Amino acid sequence: MHYTPSLADHHLPHDPLLALVAPRPIGWISTLNAEGGVNLAPYSFFNLVAYHPPQVMFSSTGRKDSQANAEATGEFVCSLATWDLREAMNLSSAPVERGLSEPELIGLAMAPSRTVRPPRVAASPAALECRYWRTVELKSMEGRPASSLVLGEVTGIYIDDAVIEGGRVNLALARPLARLGYMEFATLGEIFSMARPAAQDLAGRNE
Repeated sequence: MHYTPSLADHHLPHDPLLALVAPRPIGWISTLNAEGGVNLAPYSFFNLVAYHPPQVMFSSTGRKDSQANAEATGEFVCSLATWDLREAMNLSSAPVERGLSEPELIGLAMAPSRTVRPPRVAASPAALECRYWRTVELKSMEGRPASSLVLGEVTGIYIDDAVIEGGRVNLALARPLARLGYMEFATLGEIFSMARPAAQDLAGRNE
């Protein structure tokens, strides 16, 4: 099949796009509102986008509390959503009234960050403390407002020592969640390594 996203002419019960761009990491974003209340929400449009300096992004359609708070306060935190925290992560995605604190509503403990004011999820094995950098407004080819891309620089990183083995983070122990299409999620399957090839490794391959 072939379809045009703007026309949604796929003739399927659900748009398959998000099932094709998967798995997607989940950024569990915590921010503070003007009154100091904690907002917490998961974003599957999330990723590390640069290494020097380390920068992350999250994006959603519509101006959500996470974006508004990050822009107003200049700070946000990305906690790692894991298998053990899957129910809490899902509960925190509920569309509650603005100003209510998701961690308080679902009974989820938060822990202080070191370089920013928003707290991290206490039970999460890793968190990225971020300073808000800028928002990029995304538009359709016709110029219609679509989504907002929020970017921040990582200023502090928390890692639970329990997931560090041999000087490396063992993701099999952390069991991070990934978002698939529809209402589907996943954890890590088989993990393998491949060394990056050198230029000479390509010599003669097409001869």
